[in-house]
Amino acid sequence: MSRSGDGWHGQRYSDARALVRKEQHGHASTPAHATQFQRSVMQTKQQIQSLLAQAGLSPRHRFGQNFMIDQNLLRIVADAGNPGADDTIIEVGPGTGTLTEELLARGAKVVAVEIDRDLAALLRERFRDESRFSLIEGDALDSKHSLNRDLLAAIETASRPVKLIANLPYNIASPLIIELLIAGVELLAFTVQKEVAERLRAAPGTEEFGALSVMVQLLAKVEILRTLPPTVFWPAPKIESALARLTREDRLGGRAREFSTFLQRLFSSRRKTLRKSISDSHHNPPQLLAQLAIDANARAENLSPPQLLLLFDTIND
Repeated sequence: MSRSGDGWHGQRYSDARALVRKEQHGHASTPAHATQFQRSVMQTKQQIQSLLAQAGLSPRHRFGQNFMIDQNLLRIVADAGNPGADDTIIEVGPGTGTLTEELLARGAKVVAVEIDRDLAALLRERFRDESRFSLIEGDALDSKHSLNRDLLAAIETASRPVKLIANLPYNIASPLIIELLIAGVELLAFTVQKEVAERLRAAPGTEEFGALSVMVQLLAKVEILRTLPPTVFWPAPKIESALARLTREDRLGGRAREFSTFLQRLFSSRRKTLRKSISDSHHNPPQLLAQLAIDANARAENLSPPQLLLLFDTIND
């Protein structure tokens, strides 16, 4: 669908306002104050489809849009993050706002990040009277290794604790997870591709083990809570998903950024031995590795996260 000019966007925005008002008027009247969401009303698949269709919208693959339609599972996702009164919850990819309502119903403050401007318009109208809701329109990442500036500012100035609870767009999940942990988010509960979840908790020596595994395991406790079939989403993805929870346990501190660069270099050539991989960083790799009781012919994927951190620290000592 082509986009052309402000008139097009203005019409879509007006449509979104009308649809949201229609839906809100269809529910029992509730005063527009903080108790508005004491009881969340979750959207069914048919309601989501109708809401999008009437606004002339459809799920956009380039934004990784797959809407969760299992209402019980949405509550389980919220439960995984244990949102409480006055917690600050980041929700990346809120879609039509059904998980958002559940989070607000539990008393949390929600900072939603939505890249799709049409859905952003719908969300603004849907939560226009909710003081605990704020919206950042744009990509959650400014680049692969930096958060959206407004999102970073929201994290730095928010009341603690700050958590992520979201059905993450699959196309940005891996870098976003790392950046949020580095930024100091205390807990992340999210759905993601099953293969990415397996990489988060992968053990050394396995095919899934890599730089992502090492970074996450040195920044957080990793739990994979359940596997999700494609049918809990619309449109149904072609792969299984998983619900993961990361609880911050930071062992990197101020070294996180440099250590991440170090890992990217080591794992970029997985078949290289460590002796060759660190030859540019140390004048005598065999001696260094022997000092650390590491086989010079081993590869980065054979070392545990603590061993890789020790190697990094020794090289930079």
